[in-house]
Amino acid sequence: MQPLLDAIGALPTLPADAQRCFHGRGGTHPGCDAWTLDWYAPVWLLTCFAPVSDTTLAQAEAVHQALAVRWATLAPGQPLNLVLQHRDEVRAATRVLAGAVPDPHVVTEAGARFRVHLMRGYNHGLFLDMAEGRRWVRKHVAEHVTQALTQRPGERFKVLNLFAYTCAFSVAARQGGATQVVNVDMAAGALGIGKANHQLNGLGTGASFLPHDIFSSWGKIGRMGPYQLVIADPPSYQKGSFVAEKDYARLARRLPGLLTPGGHALLCLNSPKYTPAFIQDVVAAEAPELQFMQRLANPAGFPDAQPERGLKVLVFRLS
Repeated sequence: MQPLLDAIGALPTLPADAQRCFHGRGGTHPGCDAWTLDWYAPVWLLTCFAPVSDTTLAQAEAVHQALAVRWATLAPGQPLNLVLQHRDEVRAATRVLAGAVPDPHVVTEAGARFRVHLMRGYNHGLFLDMAEGRRWVRKHVAEHVTQALTQRPGERFKVLNLFAYTCAFSVAARQGGATQVVNVDMAAGALGIGKANHQLNGLGTGASFLPHDIFSSWGKIGRMGPYQLVIADPPSYQKGSFVAEKDYARLARRLPGLLTPGGHALLCLNSPKYTPAFIQDVVAAEAPELQFMQRLANPAGFPDAQPERGLKVLVFRLS
């Protein structure tokens, strides 16, 4: 646990934005592979990917004590809020170790505000490792909207956000100047949080929210296009929703028909089982009209001893 305890002791200040502060999962800190530490102001989230045991509970308490010592310097007089989550492939057990969790709980990232929920489920409302993807979307849309205003006045910039979850990509796209974002996800509850995220950021118009299984019908999605940008951030394996091994090909072959000429696709996958070549090979086979442009770097807070195993965020362009 020493690398994690050292990282806590070396915290220079409290981060302004939600972010990962320690990433043991990337294999760069031997002995800490099971642990991560995230900051969702004003709460610390400590996650353990090992079974609950006397050892892991003692380690969690050591982290608690280290945070308490550092917190006394970083935020004197303020309460320490710490949540512990033990998780595996089938369940997550979450409890408060210190302080409390606000409700509603709103965090910031690059000037945007998002609702999060640390006390339930695996996912907390905002994927911290996708921060660079959201930054790219905001910048990409802003650049193309500015170009369109000078070269093609009146052109609408439309974005399709598939597997939208709580619509953080949509917020970034609208902040970049997208005229319309179509958010699609099977989970109506997640889209409800997405609507709240738009309201939090003063984005009351310009986005639609469609609770829909894309593989049941593409008709409505196609009629609402075409799109200058399609974003797809599917789960790697979610029974009844998406299994990358067979469904990424089904997704890829639809992309050329959804994009405008010169439009872009941001394709994501977060599973150590698949390398970037998996996505590139699928696209080459199913949508050869799409040209690979680049892989986005992951945030600095997510170092990985084997970068090919980390989050994949790839940009393609329709020729």
